[in-house]
Amino acid sequence: MNYDVPSPRLLEVQAAWLAPARARLLRRADVAKRRRVLDLACAGGAVAEELVRRSGGEVVALDRNQNVLVGGSRRFHGATLVRGEAEKLPLADAAFDLVFCQFALMWMDAAAVAKEVHRVLTRGGVFVAIEPDYGGMIEHPPEIAVGELWLAALERAGADPCVGRKLPGTLGTAGFEVRVDLLDRLESPDPLRFDLLGELPLADSERIVLDRARKADASLPKGRRVAHLPMFLITAEPTRP
Repeated sequence: MNYDVPSPRLLEVQAAWLAPARARLLRRADVAKRRRVLDLACAGGAVAEELVRRSGGEVVALDRNQNVLVGGSRRFHGATLVRGEAEKLPLADAAFDLVFCQFALMWMDAAAVAKEVHRVLTRGGVFVAIEPDYGGMIEHPPEIAVGELWLAALERAGADPCVGRKLPGTLGTAGFEVRVDLLDRLESPDPLRFDLLGELPLADSERIVLDRARKADASLPKGRRVAHLPMFLITAEPTRP
């Protein structure tokens, strides 16, 4: 990763957007019965406190950025903080029975992370992930569409904007049995999505397009706008010989 996004404020917003889907996935993973949980690429701790509250054991919050861990310390109460790279986890084999991440694999070498997650999970453990696929965005009317900006800016920032569609195969290759769900309802688009896009590296001409789309979005009645980002809701269990 060569670009740090989103800002702490928008990380909170993003975590709130994903809360219903995350809650369903964690219930399916029996989070309350898990004894040792890894919050992978925890950033500012937007989900760490939720994992502490909902799990039945210890939570380890890991991120590569020491400043992020320190800056989000108020959100990490009850969790053990670890600095480390997800592609080479400084953690023992079979140390966790639940690993969670969201909007993180798109910024990493997903294949390397999948192997490491497989290594640190116990028999019977589960990997829960929420990752987007910006290549499948649905926007209407055309005046509010910024999907091409997302694709270009994310690639420029060092992310894989289409990571979602690749994950089932990536995880399968790493030795996981994978279940994939998608969001089952269309929510009203939030104007803060433009703020998230604005934090990415955009050319001046792209910012003009973004501003036009933002103004068009604000001028339309609530029921006249559609902006849907496909989310891959992953539940993966390691297969063992």
